[in-house]
Amino acid sequence: RQHLNLFGVANTVRGGSLSTASTSSTISASGSNKSALKMADAVATEQDTSTSADGGIEADPKLAALRSRMERDGVDVVLVPSDDPHLSEYVPSAYMRRAYLTNFHGSAGTAVVTAGGAYLWTDSRYFNEANLSLNADHWQLMKQGLPKVPTITKFLTDLAAEKRDCGSKVPLRVGIDPFVHPASFAKELTDAFEEESSDVANASSNGDDESSTEEAAPIGEIVTLQSNLVDEIWDDRPPVPTSPFRVHPLEYAGMSVADKVTKIRKEMEEKKATMAVFSALDDVAYLLNVRAKGDVETCPVGIGYVTVTNDDVALYCDPAKLASDEVKEHLEEAGVVHKSYDDVVPAIEEHVAASKSSKVWIDKSRANYALCRVIPTRKLIDSQNAVTPMKACKNAAEMEGMRRAHIVDGAAMAHFIAWLEKTIVTEGRSVSEVEIDEVLTGYRAKQPGFVEVSFPTIAGVGPNGAIIHYRAQEGTDLLRSLDKSNPILIDSGGQYTYGTTDVTRTWHFGEPTDEFVDNYTRVLKGNIGVDSMVFPQNTPGFVLDVFARKALWEAGRDYGHGTGHGVGAALNVHEGPHSISPRWANKEVMKKGMVVSNEPGYYEDGNFGIRIENLLEVAYVDPADDVGEDEEP
Repeated sequence: RQHLNLFGVANTVRGGSLSTASTSSTISASGSNKSALKMADAVATEQDTSTSADGGIEADPKLAALRSRMERDGVDVVLVPSDDPHLSEYVPSAYMRRAYLTNFHGSAGTAVVTAGGAYLWTDSRYFNEANLSLNADHWQLMKQGLPKVPTITKFLTDLAAEKRDCGSKVPLRVGIDPFVHPASFAKELTDAFEEESSDVANASSNGDDESSTEEAAPIGEIVTLQSNLVDEIWDDRPPVPTSPFRVHPLEYAGMSVADKVTKIRKEMEEKKATMAVFSALDDVAYLLNVRAKGDVETCPVGIGYVTVTNDDVALYCDPAKLASDEVKEHLEEAGVVHKSYDDVVPAIEEHVAASKSSKVWIDKSRANYALCRVIPTRKLIDSQNAVTPMKACKNAAEMEGMRRAHIVDGAAMAHFIAWLEKTIVTEGRSVSEVEIDEVLTGYRAKQPGFVEVSFPTIAGVGPNGAIIHYRAQEGTDLLRSLDKSNPILIDSGGQYTYGTTDVTRTWHFGEPTDEFVDNYTRVLKGNIGVDSMVFPQNTPGFVLDVFARKALWEAGRDYGHGTGHGVGAALNVHEGPHSISPRWANKEVMKKGMVVSNEPGYYEDGNFGIRIENLLEVAYVDPADDVGEDEEP
């Protein structure tokens, strides 16, 4: 029987990952509990105003301006997600609409604004940060994934049913910008509205066909807005970036653009697709062997779309991104033609209309609604795109680049820990979290091929270590300094021209408590448990998650985030489709060439955070099993 082995990519140091619990209240609404929803809206209505100096009521200016435009456009609800048109995890500042509206800057979360309430959904990684960032006078935190906390779809469906119950014949109108929502969400919400409408009709008809027909009218509908309403109230919105592409050399890419396109066209033929659409920025960068710096902070990608047909490959982007002659020649040699960024939707429409046999292959879970809604259902092939598995399973050149990146990154970390220990222990000086970030980045910058950090460094002293994705900033109340009295959690990484790193370490330079030592030891056991795993081929990542949590579970403890995420090769630090997580819905199996993080942790709000993270490579235990891609094992 074949087995795969997870082993740490070369690294001279060890470390962890994400999130925490929070004490803020949550709104619960489950099943058909309409009274809970009414209470939620009532609470939010009360919180959306504050008392002015003269005792009057003062509304939040951003919410007031947004609601005025909602009324103008005739919508009851507006959704403001984290996403850009490419559904990126980290987005250019021009698309940070949810952060602008809510003051919560975590990478995941969706704001829902009604006439009387304002809510933010986010996951457990950000409960603590969101609780600290949101103005409780105006916003209600919805702790996604906790018992009795509805999903956004359930929340909206119940609001729509409540509106119908109150005698309204007008459906709940939910306004969205179609470019920043995945097509899969639009379908999920539409299906939920239709199902609830059917239930309402069945409950109301009592066998009366005429009544049933009338009541079966939709209780809710999606309204695709002509403009993004947040943009209309955001006076100083930054411009959309146009950073130039650079060529990603074949020695690091390991596969030419022409070969990648050939492989895609072969899969298109098997699926009977005449066009494949790629909208995720890392898919575009991978397919075309290009990278960029500046469009998305810490992510080496550039804004653009790609379509592949049997006749051409088109890149839709701002012309400023092709400023380099080297890039132009590189793309021309690969047969890639340039088109305007805004032409992608018309191009899809034109292709669909050109022939009765036209079929478009697009992953609706990773493509925005604006792209997908112009494709008739009968002409749409909705499945994982061809680039996703190619990108996830690194070839020999990509894996060599990842190993090289970890060698130089490990050297930088070794220099840094020597400096930090000398400063804290020998010199007896305290060091701020900001200085720690700057010094660590400085050591990385000395390494050959360094481009930028792979994500904003998390350096959390004491209780700040329990804030997942914490980012130290000068002048804030949260900023702390490290000495021998508190531990520090440092989660950091580098983008190099040849690879990407992500590593977490938790250190204490004084005398830690017995409780801290016990928790650290349990986290370390979990890290070693995953690191040393040998498992059968075709094992999904969620099966491995228990080995990371076993020692914590034995003490009645746990952590609220996943154990591992995929990592790109000189690409995004978070990459799918695989993961190690208790969320068993992701059944993607672990395959040779995948790189995945291993980052169990433990967090005590207001006290400390512990995380230990390494990156792992999936490989065969027995080299004899490592056959070619097209060979039978």
